[in-house]
Amino acid sequence: MIYKTPSPRPGHTRVVFELPSSVWADKISLVGEFNDWDHQNTLLTQGRDGAWRAQVDLPTGGQYKFGYVVNGQWQTDRQADDFGLNEHNKLSGIVHTA
Repeated sequence: MIYKTPSPRPGHTRVVFELPSSVWADKISLVGEFNDWDHQNTLLTQGRDGAWRAQVDLPTGGQYKFGYVVNGQWQTDRQADDFGLNEHNKLSGIVHTA
């Protein structure tokens, strides 16, 4: 799931990326154009409800390709706003912050 709310930062949208508790993993990274596809930059943490989450504030009015690296394996969010190939020629989700 992807949740969007106004960010306290002017001109930005707060985006929460969430994977369900049914995902069994030791490590999940959120990677995308907004963090240079860096596997270490944005890690999802597991909440008390078992769901995995990470939040980022992105400039409003943009669209950003992203995906998850779950235990070293690429995963596309099927609940993304749209889809496209990233610079590594892998199917990525696209989140819109309009």
